[in-house]
Amino acid sequence: MTAPTTAPAEPTAPAAPTTAPAETATPAETATPAEPATPAEPATPAETATPAEPGAPAESAAPTRAWWRRWTRRRQHLAVGGLFLLAALWVTSRIWLDPSGRVASLYTGDPAQVQFFLAHSVRVVLHGEYPFYTEQFNYPDGVNLMANTAVLALGIPMVPVTLLFGPAVSFVVLVTLGLAGTAMAWYLMLSRHLVRTPLAAAVGGWFCGFSPAMLSHASWHPNIISQFLLPFIVWRVLVLTRSVKPVRDGALLALLVTAQAFINEEILLFTALACGVFLLAVLAQEPARWRAAWRPLGVGVMTCALLAGALLAYPLYVQFAGPMAYHGLSDAVKDYGNDIAAFFAPGSPTLGGNQRANINLAPNYSEENAFFGWSLSMLAIGIVVWLRRELIVRALAVTGVFFAVLSLGEGVSWWDRELITGPWQWLVHLPLLDAVVPTRFGLITSVVIGLLLALAVERAWALRPADRRTVHVLTAAGLAFALLPIAPMPLRMVSRPPVPDFITADRWRAYVGPDQTLVPIPVPSMGNTHGMRWAAATNLDFKIPGGYFLAPRNGNTGDAGRFGGRPSGVGQMLEEVATTGRTPKLDDRQRRRFTDELRHWRAAILVLPVRQQNAEPLRRTVEELVGPGRQELDVWVWDVRTISDRSV
Repeated sequence: MTAPTTAPAEPTAPAAPTTAPAETATPAETATPAEPATPAEPATPAETATPAEPGAPAESAAPTRAWWRRWTRRRQHLAVGGLFLLAALWVTSRIWLDPSGRVASLYTGDPAQVQFFLAHSVRVVLHGEYPFYTEQFNYPDGVNLMANTAVLALGIPMVPVTLLFGPAVSFVVLVTLGLAGTAMAWYLMLSRHLVRTPLAAAVGGWFCGFSPAMLSHASWHPNIISQFLLPFIVWRVLVLTRSVKPVRDGALLALLVTAQAFINEEILLFTALACGVFLLAVLAQEPARWRAAWRPLGVGVMTCALLAGALLAYPLYVQFAGPMAYHGLSDAVKDYGNDIAAFFAPGSPTLGGNQRANINLAPNYSEENAFFGWSLSMLAIGIVVWLRRELIVRALAVTGVFFAVLSLGEGVSWWDRELITGPWQWLVHLPLLDAVVPTRFGLITSVVIGLLLALAVERAWALRPADRRTVHVLTAAGLAFALLPIAPMPLRMVSRPPVPDFITADRWRAYVGPDQTLVPIPVPSMGNTHGMRWAAATNLDFKIPGGYFLAPRNGNTGDAGRFGGRPSGVGQMLEEVATTGRTPKLDDRQRRRFTDELRHWRAAILVLPVRQQNAEPLRRTVEELVGPGRQELDVWVWDVRTISDRSV
């Protein structure tokens, strides 16, 4: 589930209408009408200052200048990309120290789930396994992967890394590239189509890739922060409003939409909503634009819908009507909303952030989708006031405010005190929107702010006062004042238990057959996902019961969603023992119930790590249920094949 930066689309929309409203040329041509020699490349300030070499003939100067311009432009891109990559490595540095042994300090389930999905991609590529559903966890009911963001578009390209280094390394690679790649994608799009000043594009790309919201998701959700396709989706939508080849452009958009659907559908939905709101805001201010735009836009969108619909028809059928399909999110996340005060506080993973101060302003630390800080919030308002005469700025402001209000959720609150009912209460039950986490609408507002920053730097650099140096210094000071408090810091990490040697040494293979399960103790669940990491470390060569995923309640296809599969009484009891260390009193009824569950799971062995928290109370509890086990390497093992044999 999940995503965030749909708003990005908005920025480009304005560029098209304000720069070349009457042109039907390609995006590159419309972006830089002032440069006849190289229409696809906006000039840098240095280039515009020295238009020609005075001492050289015009014939020879032009090719030399063009070559120099192309070379310096390339160097600019490489330098900015290197900066973004270094920043991403800085943010993820503590995970890189030990990818397998370190994890975000809270909510450790999401990284384990993503690593499980990455291992599933290996099976899809190497063994031709069905990509949209698996029985490798939550056996025997299985899990609908299309309804669980299986990140196939990220996992399949990462198969070589996963095979060579394991899913934990693939996870941190995806997080690093997600941050840097998103920033770079926005930089390229902005520098080519919206602004001429490299600094303006770099500032806008930086904030879109390293905003507090992106940093918040980086520890847990690589699928949400991998937004490198969004700038291009947004631009292709805007190109359709003046396209001379709408069928071709619609087909290109369909390919981008299809790829994004296999990264994160929620982000794709946000992008579509943001584009729609932005375009409506433009048309409301200048209705005359509709006469020229409706025909190519309609043809292009129809082409995109038909082609993307054909490509995604079967996967979407599996998602909404296939085995273990569900409708609507779990009640645990449906009412996740931002507090108004969250927009004025710095995010936890930033220089000025304070986890303890933010505890009541967001649903949890992985969903800090606002948190711009006072200085940036005031600067964003100031930019809108300053540039209020520009159509694009007004449309962006409408888009950002609209989704900021929706992100407040069903109840609008200030410092954890509910004030009024929010508009989301009237939308939450609509199709598709019932699968959205409302706080994530704040990701759209983040992108809008990034675009406003880019426009503000561009306009400031274009001012022609007597002392331009002073203007540049003041602009840089304003950016530092706004962005320094929310500068990214390394993500907080804690150590986690290693995958047992019993698993990595393949000792489990002597017990577990292809149609049997290995049951980790405690049984995998939303709060305990170590067993999922064990399976992922073997590229899912064995099945496990339970796990962390979204599924229909009680395993009935079509029901409302919930986290986890069918409730397991004994599984819940063992999880309580692992948490509290208290050994329960057991009776014959509970032993029979556990035996029934072992048969339902087709369990071969139960495995309890020696270093598991409260391992001794867990060992005594399991022994009371199924008899004595034996230690093998670094785990306790109970061979329950004779107990779970259904023929007995």
